Amino acid sequence: MFMVYCLNAMTKLLFIATICWIGLNFNSLHVHAQAPKTKKVSTKVPSKSLFNADEVVSLTILSNLSGLLKDRSSQTPVSQKAQFSYVDAPRNSLKLPIKVMVRGNFRRDAKHCRFPPLLLDFPKTKTINTPFARHTKLKLVTHCQTEEYVVREYLVYKIYNLLTDYSFRARLAKVTYQDSSGKRDTETKYGFLLEDEASLARRNKATPYPPHKLNMARADTVQMATVAVFEYLIGNTDWSVPFRHNIRLLSNPKRRAPMPVPYDFDHSGIVDAPYALPAEQLEIQSVRQRLYRGYGYSQPVFDRVFKKFRKNKTAIYALYQNQPALPPSYVKRTLKYLDDFYETIDSPRLVKRLFIDQGRQNTAGGVVIKGLN
Repeated sequence: MFMVYCLNAMTKLLFIATICWIGLNFNSLHVHAQAPKTKKVSTKVPSKSLFNADEVVSLTILSNLSGLLKDRSSQTPVSQKAQFSYVDAPRNSLKLPIKVMVRGNFRRDAKHCRFPPLLLDFPKTKTINTPFARHTKLKLVTHCQTEEYVVREYLVYKIYNLLTDYSFRARLAKVTYQDSSGKRDTETKYGFLLEDEASLARRNKATPYPPHKLNMARADTVQMATVAVFEYLIGNTDWSVPFRHNIRLLSNPKRRAPMPVPYDFDHSGIVDAPYALPAEQLEIQSVRQRLYRGYGYSQPVFDRVFKKFRKNKTAIYALYQNQPALPPSYVKRTLKYLDDFYETIDSPRLVKRLFIDQGRQNTAGGVVIKGLN
């Protein structure tokens, strides 16, 4: 009897265990069946804007460079086919067929630059969901003679980005140039991509201003004063509003006057390119010598503008202190150049003489640079 009782007990335990095992596996199978399917990881480059990041990107341009770089005539340059590659992370890369052509005025001349700046023309349909979406034509500032000056000019754009959204954005790059004809050696140099005017206008909910000659006094007062003081900061006299020289104008429906936006800073004292010389009409000895070329604004306007520069002083200095591509000697010299500017705007006596009084002279009849008219 005892053995029969034990067998019956064991049989019951085995039966219960079997039922539990079936129940657990049924629940597991049911849960698995109801679980949502795992989405596939997209291999597309994210649509993050190209100019919303500061990391150095890697670019490769494969084209007939030998023929391209000979196209230095004063007439309209010819575009040609190229293969464009972009990498900003191990899994974030793309290749695109593009068109490329030389561009610029001063730097296109072989006397000034052995490697001219380029214009990259992207196919709209192939840039969707990439960092190049809506950037159809981008300027590429190349190394010209020496690539250090590219980094110097790039940082000038970054300074102005700190002061106002009405500024062209730039993205530093290491660019590899490959000649499909085999006549030129492959070379990798610093360069930077520059935001196109359409993107600049779109960001600011504005439109390009019609190509009419415009007196500086008709531009937005605070924005125009900001441009003029900024050009003084970097030691740049190579600009003009009436002749649209290195200046773009935007119309914003919320503002009555057009908004000026500066660009092309290779002739500034802070960049100090070897070919940069001041116009002889200005009667200054070097591009490192600052000269205010704006109008004579009131003290409250200058105070408002100077406040922007003081607010961003630490960030402006950090641009140079944290840039490993620049030699320490240049960084030290540039920080001293910036020191001189801030000492000037903190001195009421110098502000009156160098900005207010000089501005009044400019308003009464500023110097017109030969060649701009």
